[in-house]
Amino acid sequence: MPLVTTAEMFKKAYEGGYAIGAFNVNNMEIVQGITEAARDLNAPLILQVSKGARAYANHTYLVKLVEAAAIECPNIPIALHLDHGPDFETCKSCIDGGFTSVMIDLSSKSFEENIEGTKKVVEYAHDHGVVVEAELGTLAGVEDDVRVSAADSSYTRPEEVEEFVAKTGCDSLAIAIGTSHGAYKFTADQCTRNEKGILVPPPLRFDVLEEVSKRLPGFPIVLHGSSSVPQEFVKLINDNGGKMPDAVGIPEEQLRKAARLSVCKINIDSDLRLAMTGTIRQFFNEHPDKFDPREYLKPARANIKEMVKHKIVDVLGCDGKA
Repeated sequence: MPLVTTAEMFKKAYEGGYAIGAFNVNNMEIVQGITEAARDLNAPLILQVSKGARAYANHTYLVKLVEAAAIECPNIPIALHLDHGPDFETCKSCIDGGFTSVMIDLSSKSFEENIEGTKKVVEYAHDHGVVVEAELGTLAGVEDDVRVSAADSSYTRPEEVEEFVAKTGCDSLAIAIGTSHGAYKFTADQCTRNEKGILVPPPLRFDVLEEVSKRLPGFPIVLHGSSSVPQEFVKLINDNGGKMPDAVGIPEEQLRKAARLSVCKINIDSDLRLAMTGTIRQFFNEHPDKFDPREYLKPARANIKEMVKHKIVDVLGCDGKA
């Protein structure tokens, strides 16, 4: 099956009360682990590439890796998406270079500038059969070149979404309801501790999501910064020489609730990196004489696959929906 846009995926997800996983990819092993999990569970899939990933791995290599995944997994729909495109030129390069979906992120600009810049991308993308995700509201945290302090973050204003979508023509909308980029999403002061002493982040603003959904019925909503930062992999990293105190993610039950509403795409990134890093650290601690990348990347790829399977079934609910 050739690469597809997200249009049909999102229509089915909205009607079915589930979300599609959008997983950031940087190398072959990550692509393989994600796509093999989706293939085994017959789940639709979005593989997304950030500006930083393109700088690291090269646009052509990443596109060809994803195209290879589509060949190896012909029975599931796969979209190739640009994550956090910072400007028209980057989006145009991806549209011209084989992507089926792009995000233009002008959320740091004024409302008027966001509309103007997003509309320009939408017009070019639609002329080339590509769909566009935009963003209103600003998430805190760090992801590649996206760096926003907690003080500068802001929730999406529901009263703005109708005008924004109507004037830009975007196909999906990322909103800010309390998620955050990176593995260090919240400070300890922002969290409470449960009976086991584990940090618990503040709950997501479902009131904002529900109001946006009322104003945009049937319209696909996207959540960024939605990694759950699984504590077993934080522990694995720390037990094998790492130092990741107080890395806290979004509780998975809150993400599942969002997926049952109007959220059709949930971005997952840090969880995969934690699984890979923890596995590799453990491997070298247990096998200090080893040096072949194939030996330590193989178990890392396997743990990514298991992580993605868990997300597809227990968080996204999109297994069997390809």
